[in-house]
Amino acid sequence: MRPDYVKSWADFELLPGALDAIVRLGRAGREVIVLTNQSAIAQKLVTREVVDEVHSRLAELVGERGGHIRAFLICPHDRDAGCSCRKPAPGLFIRARDELGVRLAGAVMVGDQTSDVEAAQAAGCDAILIDADGDMQALELGCTCVPTLADAVDKICGD
Repeated sequence: MRPDYVKSWADFELLPGALDAIVRLGRAGREVIVLTNQSAIAQKLVTREVVDEVHSRLAELVGERGGHIRAFLICPHDRDAGCSCRKPAPGLFIRARDELGVRLAGAVMVGDQTSDVEAAQAAGCDAILIDADGDMQALELGCTCVPTLADAVDKICGD
């Protein structure tokens, strides 16, 4: 996890193998939808336009490799706003269902925070936790735990 917020494309870091893993999901017939908390917007550390630009550039990189990110759904609210869309609340998942027609019972959420897993479970999705250090308690969360996004894609694709 980053010690600070991504406030520009220059701050954005793709982890090794992540781009290829996202492309592989699409090739396996899985849609990729990004659900992300972006409280830096509410804190006025970054604008929505900058967040959208970072997402657009990521989608472009994935597209250049033959993959596709269908949508980016964000929660722009502060941690203490009490909104229904900030993970661990399931609001972003509900939006994916209502706006994009996602069948939540067949969806698999891949995230790197326990709040991601909690939101997925509240929405009725399977969850895979990326835990590179092996220090999160995936068994307590009742989900699969893997060290990398590539490993998560292996699980999803049955490799």
